Amino acid sequence: MNGFIAFMEKHFIPYAAKIGGQRHLVAIRDGFITTMPLMILGSFAVLINNFPVDAYINFMNNLFGEGKWQAFGGNIWNGTFAILGLLVAFTVAYNLAKSYDKDALSSGVISVATFFTIGAIAPDDKGIPATGGLGSVGLFLALIVALLTAEIFTRLSGNKHLIIKMPDGVPPAVARSFAALFPAMITVSIFALITALFQAAGITNLVNEFYKLVQEPFMGLANSWGVALLLAFISAFLWFFGLHGANIIDPFMQTINAPAITANQEALQAGKEIPYIVNKPFFDSFVNMGGTGATLGLIIAIFIVARRHKAYMTVSKLSAAPGIFNINEPMMFGLPIVLNPIMFIPYILTPMVMVTIAYFATKWGLVPAATLITPWTTPPIIGGALATQSWAGGVLAAINLAISVIIYLPFAKMAQIQELRRENEAA
Repeated sequence: MNGFIAFMEKHFIPYAAKIGGQRHLVAIRDGFITTMPLMILGSFAVLINNFPVDAYINFMNNLFGEGKWQAFGGNIWNGTFAILGLLVAFTVAYNLAKSYDKDALSSGVISVATFFTIGAIAPDDKGIPATGGLGSVGLFLALIVALLTAEIFTRLSGNKHLIIKMPDGVPPAVARSFAALFPAMITVSIFALITALFQAAGITNLVNEFYKLVQEPFMGLANSWGVALLLAFISAFLWFFGLHGANIIDPFMQTINAPAITANQEALQAGKEIPYIVNKPFFDSFVNMGGTGATLGLIIAIFIVARRHKAYMTVSKLSAAPGIFNINEPMMFGLPIVLNPIMFIPYILTPMVMVTIAYFATKWGLVPAATLITPWTTPPIIGGALATQSWAGGVLAAINLAISVIIYLPFAKMAQIQELRRENEAA
């Protein structure tokens, strides 16, 4: 095991660290994080409108009128999930330009303009302008547009021949807008030309075509047990070596999470079968209990079998409160779990077992699929019930937590025995 760790530290970790710090992935991650409060708000609006209790629905209908009371949640939806693609077009371009130390605000604005240029609002088959591209349907394309727009604009902004310099007395905002004039014109014109070429080829709605050809199949591929296992493995594997695995894979998670959640919520509202099992609430509610690796299970296991070791008990007591809210850095670096050979197997194995149980429990209809985005700090069991809008979700989370404790128990005991032996030998 020590040889394996040394090999990974030498040949794998440096490359993984570079990937985790890659500016485009960081821009995507930070861009989605900016929209997270709105996504959580939109999810709770769906919960208000579709709370799965008939007595509640009947009471609201009798009090406010059939369906009229749902206008409040619908209005929140229109300001959150319905414009998610538009928000991402701005936030990702903003963060990417900021990483280059360029005009981030102008980059974000130009990205939004470019998104409309390629047809964020385009006529449907009947010639009626459709706004679906502003939401999750246009999310992938908005992401690509944001990255390309920021790259083109920041490079053009560095060309002194394209910058209009204003006199010193001109207000900074005015000077900045004139400095961005020619780069902005060129950037938007490039995408307008590309869109015109597609339109000449008969593709009148570029956003919808991209969704059908790329985004929808990609979401279907990601909605599999194998991909869920892979995501659980990668996150835990990177964390074991001290890299923030959740942050590294977050850009990928977010690109499948938002469209999948939107599709699930739309299916819920329409009374249809919920299509997507794998999404971020799935991991937050049933897998990452206590943080990546389900370390709340390890804390409980230490309380059960490692009480004789004072250092382990001290770290576990200090980590218990953060662990309830899915923060596990105290355990990762305090116990530690990072580069701890004894903890390698349970730390990698536990989330993969929990993914398997949760995936097939959902697939077989024992538990509803997650349709609600809850804050990632929502305590376990409560998060499962909220994400699925069902008590069955809470039961599944409790079962998974118990299984994580069972997996960690023998390794916590072995770790205690090893530490006590070392202390005795040192004495």
